[in-house]
Amino acid sequence: MAHAQSKPNWFAIWISIAAVVVIVVASVLVVWMNNTVSSGGTAPAANAVNQETGAISFGDGDTELDVYLDFMCPFCNTFEQTYGDAIDEAVEAGTITYNVDPVTILDRLSPGTEFSSRAASALCCVADAKPESALQFMRVMFDNQPAENSTGLPDEQLISIAAGVGAGDITECVTDQTFSTFVAAKGKLPDGATGTPTVVVNGEIITLTGDPNVDILDRIG
Repeated sequence: MAHAQSKPNWFAIWISIAAVVVIVVASVLVVWMNNTVSSGGTAPAANAVNQETGAISFGDGDTELDVYLDFMCPFCNTFEQTYGDAIDEAVEAGTITYNVDPVTILDRLSPGTEFSSRAASALCCVADAKPESALQFMRVMFDNQPAENSTGLPDEQLISIAAGVGAGDITECVTDQTFSTFVAAKGKLPDGATGTPTVVVNGEIITLTGDPNVDILDRIG
């Protein structure tokens, strides 16, 4: 007695193949996204920007001063107003290397606009276009700091501030979000930090007293 040969279920086969293809594509996409973030994305080409840490450096003194700040952080603004002049003098005197590390931990306080990330990216745009204007850009940004839980400054104002400090036209860099991935990858606090500003002198996190002489200048070797 002959037995009927069973026909392959092509529908089930094609469904299985499609499922495998989807899984493979999704896996490749996840790997690509992870590699993009971990690699830091497009980095500013200027020598003033540390490709490893994302810090923007001013001066070339022996004492290393790292300040981790968020442009939405009111305490960072207070730090700038209190310590800014003393830091400027130390940079100009050649006694410190001032590393500004923009972080983006307060994006949640600019609902829907990610102001911290946009501001940090704009700082990178300025550092890339004209490094000598970056410090003044940061100063003016804090002079115009928006309130927490606001939408922050619009891109047009970031571009205007950059032009006002002599950095030229950074419109394309800002609107294309050229350094957004770089900022996302690098904009982190160091181990042991609890918030912004975090101030590190020669690798040691210090507790601020409000006195620039005690906290910074007296530590310069």
